[in-house]
Amino acid sequence: MLKTNSYNSYRAQLTLDQRNTLVENHLSQIRFIAERIAVRLPFRVEIHELINVGVLGLLDAVDKYDPSRGVQFKTYAELRVKGAILDSLREQDWAPRSLRRKGREVQSAYAQIEKKQGRPATEEEVSQALNIPLIEFQGLLNELHCLSFADLDSENDGLKRQISNTLNKLPLLLYEQKELRQKLTDAIDRLPDRERQVVALYYVEELTMKEIGLVLDITESRVSQLHTQAILKLRSVLAVYANN
Repeated sequence: MLKTNSYNSYRAQLTLDQRNTLVENHLSQIRFIAERIAVRLPFRVEIHELINVGVLGLLDAVDKYDPSRGVQFKTYAELRVKGAILDSLREQDWAPRSLRRKGREVQSAYAQIEKKQGRPATEEEVSQALNIPLIEFQGLLNELHCLSFADLDSENDGLKRQISNTLNKLPLLLYEQKELRQKLTDAIDRLPDRERQVVALYYVEELTMKEIGLVLDITESRVSQLHTQAILKLRSVLAVYANN
């Protein structure tokens, strides 16, 4: 495997064999990232296509990595791989416009209720705000689950640029990142217990939706609904922060 401190000396002169070796050494991680994204997407999206795009993201990371910024190559490469896959999905425009519109309506309902009540909205409150039966709303959450990485991420592009710029270690941007992390931490703490458990098991323990269902003794579909609700609530917080 290529050493991190070697990039300064010959990253721009990597041979084809060296690049192939680098891809092989990181292929399992690319597959892991692609599979975690794929479980939220329609079946027509092929996993091998995501992996191919992820490989391009890795090679882009090789060309742009700068160890002097104090970020490990593995961490930087994971961000570039995930970013490349998400950008590719957005460019494919696979999600129906009607589903995107519903996603924005649901997120807006969550934000308005939380602003009015001073606490996270419940399923019942959002379904009433949207004037649809609870069971229909829960079905909608399942549909919106596949948008978690692609379409509903669009309002966070400004935050992604902040994260990228933070690699420059500008004091003001570092302060903003610290403030953002605190806001996210506070928002997660305010989530209902089940949603907070799902977020922790998925993003910290890195369990699959099926595994989380087994741990919490609920269906995989219910895990999907709880995850979507939690993400919609957290994104409402991020959207407010990004616009301030």
